[in-house]
Amino acid sequence: MVSRLPDKSLHRQTYADFAARTARLANALKKLGVGPGDRVATLCWNHRQHLEAYFAVPMMGAVVHTLNIRLPPSELLYIALNAEASVLIGARSLWKLYEALPGGPSVRHVIVVPDAGPAPEGTHDYEALLAAERDEYEWPALDENAAAMLCYTSGTTGNRQGRAAPHRSTVPRDRPP
Repeated sequence: MVSRLPDKSLHRQTYADFAARTARLANALKKLGVGPGDRVATLCWNHRQHLEAYFAVPMMGAVVHTLNIRLPPSELLYIALNAEASVLIGARSLWKLYEALPGGPSVRHVIVVPDAGPAPEGTHDYEALLAAERDEYEWPALDENAAAMLCYTSGTTGNRQGRAAPHRSTVPRDRPP
């Protein structure tokens, strides 16, 4: 797997490394109190850490939802508050966008991917959290109809609405010939 970093350099990792880091993230989130059905928001670029969150969160039974970095702060704030995320994973390079959001009462922990400097005081450094965890995670058996992801509509006729996508929606179905 290859990711482009903010400085335009490339980072390469194997799928085995990706699986180990995904398990480490799940362990770290569990220690922070994330459990089944809890929501974890992401405010990230399309980098490897975002992909790790996109897998770790639903595989542990929680619900991942991405905050679209192209939306104006007022709409991001509405979505962040409406979704009631208990944890936010955000890129350091997007910190100014995060600072425009007061966060909301449901966010207990902010985890910062240090892609443009160290994590600000009062937040968790993503890489430090992962470094302290095991490469294995006891993935639970999940109900295929349980929520895996939360996506928000375009809001063309009013406020954006959150729609949960179940685990079943992420698995390809057999198609008739």
